[in-house]
Amino acid sequence: MRIFDPHIHMTSRTTADYEAMYAAGVRALVEPAFWLGQPRTNVGSFTDYFDGLIGWERFRAAQFGIRHHCTMALNPKEANDPRCTAVLDVLPRYLAKDGVVAVGEVGYDSMTPAEDDAFTRQLAMAVEHELPVLVHTPHRDKIAGTRRTLDVVRESGIPPERVVVDHLNEVTVGLVADSGCWMGFSIYPDTKMDEHRMVAILREHGTERVLVNSAADWGRSDPLKTLRTAEAMLAAGYAESDVDKVLWRNPVEFYGQSGKLMLEDSPESGGTYEGNSVLRGARPDAGD
Repeated sequence: MRIFDPHIHMTSRTTADYEAMYAAGVRALVEPAFWLGQPRTNVGSFTDYFDGLIGWERFRAAQFGIRHHCTMALNPKEANDPRCTAVLDVLPRYLAKDGVVAVGEVGYDSMTPAEDDAFTRQLAMAVEHELPVLVHTPHRDKIAGTRRTLDVVRESGIPPERVVVDHLNEVTVGLVADSGCWMGFSIYPDTKMDEHRMVAILREHGTERVLVNSAADWGRSDPLKTLRTAEAMLAAGYAESDVDKVLWRNPVEFYGQSGKLMLEDSPESGGTYEGNSVLRGARPDAGD
């Protein structure tokens, strides 16, 4: 079994987690830029963190046989801090880096005017840099937040197939399915979504445009929830090819739109995908 975790915060995990993930079949991941647990007080703390994502964390993952990619953004929670808004001025230079496969996490936390501004500006950056977007939906007022998110995405002009709307559940998945955006699900031990509820959603909505992740952040979480979802799918009668689609081919397809996935020498990738289109430096529509 091969697993690509499309949203996992490895900065908050240990080397033992990397070892367990590799043993479980994880061979690639995407780490979105996010909140560090307490307020950052200046732009320099963001640039140090961004440099760590494209440097040290990528190196650390490689020691355990895992390909590390990341997304870059000013996250919604910190968009409300005026000390942090200058991050938007330095962000474009990071979006051009190798292994940065999307803009994210963007979206809403408390649905404030400051979050509106940061969300809109970063969607424009995604269009300019031809990158996909990873969108965080708020944990409060989830239906209203998801509807507002989809309105802003539509107004931005970015193609919906370049957007994944994450942290969905049974009450929001239908909205995103109808929008044409990708549907993201964070599997947790006791919040958001578990693997058995995830299987029920797959039965209703199918396996197209679905990304399943473990998130595995600072709180109680489990970096092996992708494996647990795979096991639950097999127990429910899904074929191994269905599991491979949800847990490998779908994230490769979505983030491959960046042209910056680094899987070319990974045995699990088979060396190619859609005529080499997702290899570093080639875009899916670039031809041979």
